[in-house]
Amino acid sequence: MTTQEAIYKYALRLGDNSLILGHRLSELCSRGPILEEDLALTNISLDMIGRTQALLKYAAEIEGKGKTEDDLAYRRPENNYYNNLITEQPNGDFAHTITRQLFISVFEYLFYSQLEKSKDETLSAIAKKTVKEIKYHMQHATDWTIRLGDGTEESHKRMQKAVNDLWMYTGELFEMDEVDTLLFREGISADLIPIKAQWQNDIKIILIEATLTLPEDSFMQTGSKQGIHTENLGHILAEMQYLQRAYPDAKW
Repeated sequence: MTTQEAIYKYALRLGDNSLILGHRLSELCSRGPILEEDLALTNISLDMIGRTQALLKYAAEIEGKGKTEDDLAYRRPENNYYNNLITEQPNGDFAHTITRQLFISVFEYLFYSQLEKSKDETLSAIAKKTVKEIKYHMQHATDWTIRLGDGTEESHKRMQKAVNDLWMYTGELFEMDEVDTLLFREGISADLIPIKAQWQNDIKIILIEATLTLPEDSFMQTGSKQGIHTENLGHILAEMQYLQRAYPDAKW
């Protein structure tokens, strides 16, 4: 694998993560529990779609086959997507939405903070812009986690269930394969090993303040870096890709 091929796959993965989670959050437009949250979650979604556009555009340029970011977003089959499994999990109730966002936002803040130092100027520039946005995403999720976890008996119960349900998808965030290893040696990618330790510590502090308990189950789901997904991704793509596939090459 060449460095160029690795950068393409790396940018594609990062773009897929923000694309799929951004789409998930967009499903909450007009469905938020209160007006302020409807707007907040939709704005987070917009941040992620903007990040997706930058990352997939760069991936298309690196690939050099004349594709656009739209081609990569809307014309790939399910097994050619590499987003982390946690991003495709259903919104569920508000507790699940917030818990998913907490796990991902804390990870992304640490990840993109390190990626700012990348020797790849494009990835570094995207990371610098992304970190500013994720600070809000992370604070938003943290505030709600504490508020609900240390709230009523019902909100606490729902938050603990969400933490328990989603925990098995967190281990995959820190897996490193050939792409990660090659690019790390080149000073391009982030090192996920120290990020994992810091993430675990940060999440533990937040959950303790929220009076929530870390799950003891060590089983973790995996497979996204090989294009293996839960059934949820297929449903997302069926909806997200419909217009492009029904009217290929249409101009709007």
